[in-house]
Amino acid sequence: MIIGVPKEIKAQEGRVSATPAVVHQLVGAGHTVLVEKDAGLLSTFTNEEYKEAGAEVLDSAAEVWEKADLIYKVKEPLEEEFKYFREGLLIYTYLHLASAPELTKALVDNKVTGIAYETVQIGRATPLLKPMSEVAGRMAIQEGALHLKQTQGGLGILLGGVPGVTPANVVVVGGGVVGTAAVRIAVGMGARVTVLDNNLPRLAELVDIFGNRIETLYSNSLNLANATKDADMVVSTVLIPGHKAPQLITEEMVKNMKEGSVIVDVAIDQGGSTDLTAKHGPTTHQDPVFVEHGVINYAVANIPGAVPRTSTQALSNATSGYLLQIANKGLDAATERFPELALGVNTINGKVTNKAVANDLGYDYVEYKDAK
Repeated sequence: MIIGVPKEIKAQEGRVSATPAVVHQLVGAGHTVLVEKDAGLLSTFTNEEYKEAGAEVLDSAAEVWEKADLIYKVKEPLEEEFKYFREGLLIYTYLHLASAPELTKALVDNKVTGIAYETVQIGRATPLLKPMSEVAGRMAIQEGALHLKQTQGGLGILLGGVPGVTPANVVVVGGGVVGTAAVRIAVGMGARVTVLDNNLPRLAELVDIFGNRIETLYSNSLNLANATKDADMVVSTVLIPGHKAPQLITEEMVKNMKEGSVIVDVAIDQGGSTDLTAKHGPTTHQDPVFVEHGVINYAVANIPGAVPRTSTQALSNATSGYLLQIANKGLDAATERFPELALGVNTINGKVTNKAVANDLGYDYVEYKDAK
């Protein structure tokens, strides 16, 4: 198989899908890997390293897209990349289609096979989303703490406080991978931390992990309203795989928060998990926040892209195994061997094969096995 690795073009996106080590593995298995020139530079991987690993380094994105059987990416294709779509092309990347109707239409109209990292599921686990969720959760606290500084327009609070001064009050909505990572950093920095989730066994697990360093609350609208009202920082992590994120934090709740407090919406790449971020849309690392009702809203859709060396290695480690199976055996055989991979196929042959995406965007749902 010919595998293409184009340079990411999303604003301030420094990740690349394949490390030289993964390229070496693919080439060793008999495949051709085409890497766009300078695709790995922001992750500190040079063109020479890719060549030494066996890749062909091409000068333009067009060459990579046009020659490849499968495009291996990090972020969803942007509109300027739609021109490269063609029938039979495989794209393996984060897609987030429920919040991207134009991309979905382009994939369907061009009969592209879109394989989304975020909907590959084993039970409740999302193994290709997990590594970036862990990065995003950790960074959410770092970015929130930055914007709590008075010089950034925030409350002027040090997250951990000092002896004789109370620490910041951090509220984490959702106790999954992102939420747990956020809690770990917030607790480590000495904040007072409250976690809300409607999964009581998960809340019990978090108490087992963190003990009395956290408080837990069952997530309902009243508890959420009371918790956010008292919060200095809110990290919203709610995610339903494949679906648009639910807007649990309403505008009314935000109106009742303290002026200079911070909301970090980690679910913005699935459409946003607060009324205001969903309405405003994603921000960028260059211009990461907007202020409404006196509250600072951080809504960067590619948070891990700011630490590309770490993120590239973590993502490539997780995604390369399935890629090798697809390249070696073909998609049909790979999905038979790994049924969770079939859940990652969101579009094929002009059909939408993920039920959540189909429901959210109004497409007829067709099972993967019936759409091949």
